[in-house]
Amino acid sequence: MPQPTVLVVDDVPENLTVLGELLCDEYTVRAATSGPAALHLAHVNPQPDLILLDVMMPGMDGYQVMERLRADPATRHIPVICVTALADSQEEERGLLLGAADYITKPLKPRVVLARVRSQIELKHARDRLANQNAFLEAEVARRMRENQLVQDASIHALARLAETRDNETGNHLLRTQEYVRRLGQLLRHHPRFAAELDDHAIELLAKSAPLHDIGKVGIPDYILLKPGRLDSAEWEIMKTHAQIGAQSIERAERDAERPIEFLAVAKLIARYHHERWDGLGYPEGLARDAIPLPARLMALADVFDALISRRVYKAAFPHAQARDMIAASRGKHLDPVVVDAFVSDFAAFCDIAQRHADRDEAAYSRHAGLRIVGGTSTRGPSPSRP
Repeated sequence: MPQPTVLVVDDVPENLTVLGELLCDEYTVRAATSGPAALHLAHVNPQPDLILLDVMMPGMDGYQVMERLRADPATRHIPVICVTALADSQEEERGLLLGAADYITKPLKPRVVLARVRSQIELKHARDRLANQNAFLEAEVARRMRENQLVQDASIHALARLAETRDNETGNHLLRTQEYVRRLGQLLRHHPRFAAELDDHAIELLAKSAPLHDIGKVGIPDYILLKPGRLDSAEWEIMKTHAQIGAQSIERAERDAERPIEFLAVAKLIARYHHERWDGLGYPEGLARDAIPLPARLMALADVFDALISRRVYKAAFPHAQARDMIAASRGKHLDPVVVDAFVSDFAAFCDIAQRHADRDEAAYSRHAGLRIVGGTSTRGPSPSRP
């Protein structure tokens, strides 16, 4: 282990010689005869473990050196012992207030100097060890949090894809809708209606929760979920229950958890209410306007846009511009007007998301028998945004 380094600062060369000879057996000694020279050497690696600083120097005195050392983040951690010929309690107090670790008066007593130096260096090394341990622990906590986050995210997507594998919505639907929701949150975070609800943390919760919006489809029978033709009224009523099934499943997961989990609370709102309509004609509860939770209102637009531009067994994909116009036409009817305005204002960003996460396996969309597209629309259910 290398010897600790002590920087000795004194404008009298004889004093530097005395201190150097006293300390050289145990420490690497550097010497400076002025304040500016001391400040320079304090930055030279390896940095000093301790500075012995003469207070009374011409030009920049020891107190000014102390102020500069403490103002610089690179040197503020180096302990300083003030050395002075003035046996004045006020001078000692001044040095200590500026951050000196200790005070030694001249004439110097070798045993006292060595004892004070050893004490301060031991304290410095103890602080360094503690700082290194804290840094290691912080890094370890951060690493484990990242791992937990990855596991959590993977679990969310695994659950969401479980529902997706039973439906005709294949490919990257989850990734696209997740990014649409995130972008809507970013666009609306400074809007007066939403500023209180949408900060960076809330937006990330929305994005994390979005893939679970249709988790309730696992409870819908295959003969309905995979039917290539139009659903009759009884089948449609069963299909609509996926919103409640999803919310109830997430609620059970909340009860099983040892503590509240934020994203599950948001996911439950999204799953239950993302098919509500601004005009009150949606399901499952017929909520209207601001009674619909904001996460669900954002998810509603994201889900509708992706349904419109995606090919399904019951419909062809609409061009992006046509989908935009259809969403604009639903402003104040199906969708929150302000959310629609945000979408239209940055439409290019949503097109970019759709292209970045485009589906590659076109054959998957026609895997079910009975697909029949006529004039750009299908013979399937009542809405292009059918769940």
